[in-house]
Amino acid sequence: MNSATKVGVYALGLAVAFGGAAGIGKAVGPVGGTAEMASHEGDGGGHGGGHGGGGSTTPSAGSVPGGLQVSEDGYTLTPRETTLTPGEKTDFRFTINGPDGRPVTGFKPLHGKRLHLIVARRDLSGFQHLHPTEIGGGVWTVPIELPKPGVYRFFTDIQPDGATRQLTLGTDVFAPGDLRRTPLPKPEQVAKVDGYEVGLTGGLTPGKSTELTLTVSKDGKPVTDLEPYLEAYGHLVALRQGDLAYLHVHPDGEPGDGETKPGPGVTFFAEAPSAGAYRLYLDFKHDGKVRTAEFTVHAGDAGTPAEEPAPEPEPGHDDQPHTH
Repeated sequence: MNSATKVGVYALGLAVAFGGAAGIGKAVGPVGGTAEMASHEGDGGGHGGGHGGGGSTTPSAGSVPGGLQVSEDGYTLTPRETTLTPGEKTDFRFTINGPDGRPVTGFKPLHGKRLHLIVARRDLSGFQHLHPTEIGGGVWTVPIELPKPGVYRFFTDIQPDGATRQLTLGTDVFAPGDLRRTPLPKPEQVAKVDGYEVGLTGGLTPGKSTELTLTVSKDGKPVTDLEPYLEAYGHLVALRQGDLAYLHVHPDGEPGDGETKPGPGVTFFAEAPSAGAYRLYLDFKHDGKVRTAEFTVHAGDAGTPAEEPAPEPEPGHDDQPHTH
């Protein structure tokens, strides 16, 4: 395939090693196989659960990882448009339609927000964590710019009033043009962003809960005054290469609990049930600004080459499984 290909004909499916509902923190099984999720969850894993130490929840075999469905439990992510011009800021609008087909207006806050929007291009580049505004009648809006041509996955973290659990819904949005795919960066133990260095210790072992600690420094000195962001000192999103299964977890502890320190280290626990390549995105806040450090992590055999991306859907087609 040529390095540049027209969006809508090209292919690239990259993704996550953890697959799971947004704040809940779940891990998924092999891409294309039966998806089984497990994680460091309970009251401490997700947007709505606080940070107490957490438990573990394993949905029944056959569950579909979070973010792979546009509809779940009767709730549907419905964008007003699915094609945006790359490099142009757009007022992106959407609704979450309920089982009755009408836009939902009541949501339980998840870490201080009623709805979280996560965006990533299907080659795992272009990550954005946004917080749209409801403008009435269940319509949400957010200014967004998709930097390059490609197919982007939009994820929403929500818990509608009346829903029994948090949901992560996902849909594809297209930015037409010549695609130049960004290769997945090789694993590194240190990520640099805006003059900060973030070190990663720990790794992922398929089938086992493992500890990941992200340590923030600046100018060679540990940062010990991280600022609370969405009721935490750090937010971690993981996407598995191959299917963009989604996981959003949070560290144990919370600001003001008398035990959790504001840096330099922020610790997470996660379980990767299968070998593969994962992209991790750590959001942290310091000096009044939120920054994102990114890492590539391999679960299992680090020498195993990443799979070739699966063909991307053409505009107007959604190959992801739907449930109603």
